[in-house]
Amino acid sequence: MNYLILVRHGQSEWNLQNRFTGWVDVDLAPKGKLEACKAGELLKEQNININHFFTSYQKRAIDTLKLILNTIRIKDNKIVKAWELNERHYGSLTGLNKEEIKKKLGEKKVKTLRRSWDVSPKPLSKNNPYHPLNIDVYKNIPKEKIPDTESLKNTYNRVIPYFEKNIQDKIKENVIISAHGNSIRALCKFLFKIDNKKISKLEIPTGNPLIIKFKNSNIKSANYLDKERARDLLVF
Repeated sequence: MNYLILVRHGQSEWNLQNRFTGWVDVDLAPKGKLEACKAGELLKEQNININHFFTSYQKRAIDTLKLILNTIRIKDNKIVKAWELNERHYGSLTGLNKEEIKKKLGEKKVKTLRRSWDVSPKPLSKNNPYHPLNIDVYKNIPKEKIPDTESLKNTYNRVIPYFEKNIQDKIKENVIISAHGNSIRALCKFLFKIDNKKISKLEIPTGNPLIIKFKNSNIKSANYLDKERARDLLVF
């Protein structure tokens, strides 16, 4: 049996403040650090020999992975960082409070912007300090690849090619990916063949390892280690 482990980063400072984060590089909240350590403890109990470690360019995901690896006593010097695994870019919603936007635009409109397959928020101005062009961590990414806004479809179109090229064949040696709500939703859509409408119902909990078991390249099972905070995977 081979394993792919997907972990959404622990609660971030902006999750705590209920703000649209996207590509802004924010820290883990204290609760998020505890979630990451608990994720490590749960993984330690599984006794899985993990050999490949992937994360995004964003420190909330990087720090989550480092805390997990520290807990299971694995050195973090083999971590591979890929901007393609970044969170979805929320465009002009970036930095705004979700409840305030609901009052302004209506709950139905905000749900469409957050959960639909191919609807993107309005682009974020390139002069905005939250634009990735103005964030140091992204300075080595080709400018033409940096988005102003994204739908889940756009996110899928960068996550999945990277996964197929760099990660998929390593599952036979067991892989962990620490990423984000929408980059993991994209991966789940691909792995579980979730259709464009149904994907809107998929929610990914913070700091809760999703263990996907493979046999001969076929998925045999998938489950969250923390049962109390599990979400419906729509397929298992």
